[in-house]
Amino acid sequence: MTEYGRGPGSEPWNPEDPLYGDQGWGGQQQSAHGQNQYGQQQSYPHDPYAQQPQQPQQPQDPYVQQQPQDPYAQQQHYQQQPGYGAQPDPYAQQPQQPQQPQYDSGGWGTGQQPAAMPYDPQTAADPYGGGQSGYGETQDYYGTPEAYPPPQPPGRREAAAPQQAPTESPDWDPEVQPEETHPFFTGSDDNGDRDDNGDGKDDDYDDSRASRRGSRGGNERRGKGKKKSRNGCACLVVSLVLVGGLGGVSYFGYTYWKDKYGAAPDYVGSGSGSVEVEIPKGSFGSDIGNILKKQGVVKSVDAFVSAQTESGKSIQAGVYLLHEKMSAAEALKMMVDPKSQNLLVIPEGYRNAAVYEMVDKKLDLKKGTTEGISKAKKSELGLPGWAVNGKDVKDPLEGFLYPAAYPVTKETKPEAILKKMVSRANEEYDKLDLEGAAKKYKLDGPWQVLTVASLVQAEGLTHDDFRKMAEVVYNRLKPDNTATNRKLQFDSAFNYLKKQSKIKISSNEILTNPDPYNTYYHAGLPPGPISNPGDEALRATLSPTGNGWMYFISLDGKKTEFTKTAAEHEKLNDKFKEKHGLG
Repeated sequence: MTEYGRGPGSEPWNPEDPLYGDQGWGGQQQSAHGQNQYGQQQSYPHDPYAQQPQQPQQPQDPYVQQQPQDPYAQQQHYQQQPGYGAQPDPYAQQPQQPQQPQYDSGGWGTGQQPAAMPYDPQTAADPYGGGQSGYGETQDYYGTPEAYPPPQPPGRREAAAPQQAPTESPDWDPEVQPEETHPFFTGSDDNGDRDDNGDGKDDDYDDSRASRRGSRGGNERRGKGKKKSRNGCACLVVSLVLVGGLGGVSYFGYTYWKDKYGAAPDYVGSGSGSVEVEIPKGSFGSDIGNILKKQGVVKSVDAFVSAQTESGKSIQAGVYLLHEKMSAAEALKMMVDPKSQNLLVIPEGYRNAAVYEMVDKKLDLKKGTTEGISKAKKSELGLPGWAVNGKDVKDPLEGFLYPAAYPVTKETKPEAILKKMVSRANEEYDKLDLEGAAKKYKLDGPWQVLTVASLVQAEGLTHDDFRKMAEVVYNRLKPDNTATNRKLQFDSAFNYLKKQSKIKISSNEILTNPDPYNTYYHAGLPPGPISNPGDEALRATLSPTGNGWMYFISLDGKKTEFTKTAAEHEKLNDKFKEKHGLG
């Protein structure tokens, strides 16, 4: 019996086989009587699976070549069944036997033309037995190097290339890695065809695809053909990508290291020229560095931030006169020096008349320019709602030009500076509870609290005097004050209305002047503040002493003496008149 049309697919079976009735992975099951799935009797020239009662089954393993004939080849007189292809042995072909025409329906066939071999029932009887009958222990021919690989299901087999026996093959070497088959490296197009010169033809393979499948020489040429030029191009592209990637990584790595650990770019020396730089309030080190870099003072922000961090010094808001292209250290040194700041500094206790003159001088304006603008635009400068603008008030801005340092430039306008001063005053006054202090000390609102603070600022010589001076004011304003009859009797108020600063004032002059700001003539507070008080005077006004101070006098203009009784005060007053020659 021969295996009818069997290729290197599933193994044959016989009735004694434990896999009897198994037709492989996808075949149709047939009945034991040779009927197909429709109940019709199958008729074949020869049934390879039919039992032969006249002689026992002696199966021979078709994969072991005991004779120079192919156990898979069919005899010449059997007709080859379509859809099945026999596996030829290139070393066992019989030249005297004509070859059968090839049929390949895409099933298990190999696509090759089998050679007709004599039929040997002794050899093909039992492919599993290995010369033994029954189900005894057999040798595993798939585990030997000479054996074919185990059969694979039809869906997993490669239809394009037949499986060749590896035995004694001059081309097969298990140590050699298979050739890359991806189209990108092999130079194939999307259909698997090779085309190196762009003409649509294969330079290395002039025969047809079918001849390449069936020809051993085609396999040799496919395995040993010359390397394609496209492989070199692909390697070149990959190499360039790798080199470019490594270069980019190296560059960014160096840049990161330099930015993080390297020294920041910086100029050398103290620079030259003159640059006016304004630093806004609330600026941090990086903000200042950005401003200086934009103005061309320093070379980098990091250099300035590093210099400031090392020094631990802070920079105040203001306008600074610096140089171009300075080192960060020199720029910082110059900015912490008050002489380099282009600031308008308003001292504590200055009257508005003195402030107006300072602004005119700073901006190179005609004298009286700023005072005229303050009167013309007083309603546009941001005064609070509790500010009084009565007929007796000499200047409604008095007390609101807050003493501080204000940055100015050559292009600054007077009204802009005045607005900054009023805004700063509002900001500082909002921090204090002026309304609460007015209720506590029986005053008419924040306006009178600010007026008291201006008197404290004007009469006190030192910060230690401020709280005692505030107590004197509150004690003299009390209704039960019979010592002065609620008259403050402050020389500073009289000097304000006279726009002067004198220590020696005649009694006749001071007692007869009816101006509302003359506290020797009128009881109570003047119509408004007489100066711009600073923070110390303001806080002292809100927190006076409670020791009963009623009088005060300064003998030398440097120290203030405070007393509680009129007798103590008269003794000190006599000393003062004697010292200054007053009668």
